[in-house]
Amino acid sequence: QVQLVESGGGLVQAGGSLRLSCAASVSNYAMGWFRQAPGKDREFVARVNWDGVITYYSDSVKGRFTISRGNAKNTVYLQMNSLKPEDTAVYYCAADPIVVSARSNHWGQGTQVTVSS
Repeated sequence: QVQLVESGGGLVQAGGSLRLSCAASVSNYAMGWFRQAPGKDREFVARVNWDGVITYYSDSVKGRFTISRGNAKNTVYLQMNSLKPEDTAVYYCAADPIVVSARSNHWGQGTQVTVSS
């Protein structure tokens, strides 16, 4: 069974930065991040392919967030800069053998990110 463990969430002021980490029990899976704000559906944030070469971002975070993989290919990071209050959400890591999507079967427990204005 694939296990994902996120860390790095917290409280930050608008304009600040946070770095999320996700450690997987498998290597060479595609991985990504989603988020869910109170009262809203879970939404896609960013994803990366198995070797870290191909990345894709939602329009709302493009230019501010960067997704990357660790050298061992079982860790993914999300560097979040220029944070806005609307980035406040629970952030979930996901993994998939091919491409991460909302239908992927492997999810972490989530980590809270709160951005104060």
